[in-house]
Amino acid sequence: MKPRSSRAIKIAILPGDGIGPDVINATIPVLDAIQNVVKGLKLEYVFGEAGLNCIPKYGTNLPEKTIECLKSVDCCLKGPLTTPEEPGSPRSAAVKIRTMFDLYVNLRPLKSRPNVHSLKPDINMVIVRENTEGLYSGIEFMSGKDSAIAIRLITRKCCERIARFAFDLSMKRKKHVTYVHKGNILKITDELFKDSVLKVAKEFPEVRVDELRVDAAAMSLIKRPESFDVIVTTNLFGDILSDEGAQLVGGLGVAPGANIGEKYAMFEPIHGSAPKYTGLDKANPIATILSTKLMFEWLGFKKAADKVERAVETVLREGRVLTFDISLPNVKFAKCSETGKEIARQILQS
Repeated sequence: MKPRSSRAIKIAILPGDGIGPDVINATIPVLDAIQNVVKGLKLEYVFGEAGLNCIPKYGTNLPEKTIECLKSVDCCLKGPLTTPEEPGSPRSAAVKIRTMFDLYVNLRPLKSRPNVHSLKPDINMVIVRENTEGLYSGIEFMSGKDSAIAIRLITRKCCERIARFAFDLSMKRKKHVTYVHKGNILKITDELFKDSVLKVAKEFPEVRVDELRVDAAAMSLIKRPESFDVIVTTNLFGDILSDEGAQLVGGLGVAPGANIGEKYAMFEPIHGSAPKYTGLDKANPIATILSTKLMFEWLGFKKAADKVERAVETVLREGRVLTFDISLPNVKFAKCSETGKEIARQILQS
């Protein structure tokens, strides 16, 4: 995306539930610092409400005023939201937003970082997950008293556009795409996905294309994670594999995410709301902070994106200010807020 004009970029900020407010509050100083060191970058924060905490107050997890807020801004930065699991409860607010703005790409980079335990030292992959259909379409119903049905909706349009995004991305990386499916069992829906990927692949003759069934992919991520570059897959498979991949590089606390459409995007850590840590200032904010790196890339501010990543890497390499999930032996772990402030300080010194 090309850089915006000199006007302030309006960002909707949804703190969310559980540890959401902690990781978002730790990220705000980073955004403030970036504005101080990157010429021409001005941000305007517009705070909104979403998540489980909204249901008693509004009767919904995505209030109408939040929807209007999202429509009025350039993009959204979101903390984790708790989704109730009871039948008949509101659909995930994050899924609602993805559907509402047709954010068909879920982008989840996974990379080995300094002083963070990784299965291999040279992991650097991106999982490109289709974000609008599949089993996450939410089409479920009872069939009689003792049977329930969920529909896995797969369309050629959505398969081709997610494949094209993955191949475009691979051209900027190592020109290697692995598409993941379960076509031996899901012979119709995944055959459509496979056919769509291979059709798009013909437009990118320079790209090496590999194929894996999802169970083999889960094993291969552990066996040879360094061999992957861009993985493209359907919604549910992508969700599961990216969480597995996050653990390979240190856990969900260091795994950022982006939801991208043609004209709008939402950025978020891939982890959940971890209610048991609510308000303890204990969670790792790095996944959220690295999500702002993806946000700046999408906005066209590569310099800002690079500064965020370098600051995070510096803090990790020094090892003095790390939260409990990645802290080094014999080093007192830092608070969530302290980690955010230290990353911001590194940016200001850059």
